[in-house]
Amino acid sequence: MTDDSDTIALSTQDLRAVTAFAAACAEGALGAFEDDRPGDTRPRDALAAAGEFARGGARGKALRDTATAALGAAKCAETEAGRQAAWAAMSAAAAAYLHPLARATQVKHILGAGAHAARAAELLADDDRSVGPRHLRQLARHATPLVVDVLTRVPAAPDGGGRVGELVRLLDTDLRTRLSRRSRA
Repeated sequence: MTDDSDTIALSTQDLRAVTAFAAACAEGALGAFEDDRPGDTRPRDALAAAGEFARGGARGKALRDTATAALGAAKCAETEAGRQAAWAAMSAAAAAYLHPLARATQVKHILGAGAHAARAAELLADDDRSVGPRHLRQLARHATPLVVDVLTRVPAAPDGGGRVGELVRLLDTDLRTRLSRRSRA
């Protein structure tokens, strides 16, 4: 059981904003999966469900089921880029279920879709590690002030998680730095 110091306030509006951002991040990577598994719509379905929730739809079983299905699609992908793209879609749909916990692990729920999409972009560029950070800078431009506000309610991203974890931390640092610059201006 958590006490009040372990929780953060999260409204439905907050969850919709985070989910919209996550879906926007994952959208660009979808082609990596669809090139790998033509005809498998599970990641696209997860993004559609995330978008529907972000626009005011229900946060129910259908949304959760599409996230689970996208995870299953990742297991079927034949390329690592395809897997990362499916994980990005799964992360976008799962963002609607961000926990109101003041824990660093929650950062991946907010930024995981972007990190998986950036990793897919790196892999598509022959594992060029300079591609991911550039991709993340583009994605960061789409983060609304509300998304950044939600992000700052939890501690910074934790260590670990391999290359995707590194990309989560890069995006986390970028968004927090942008907020800091805005508040000083």
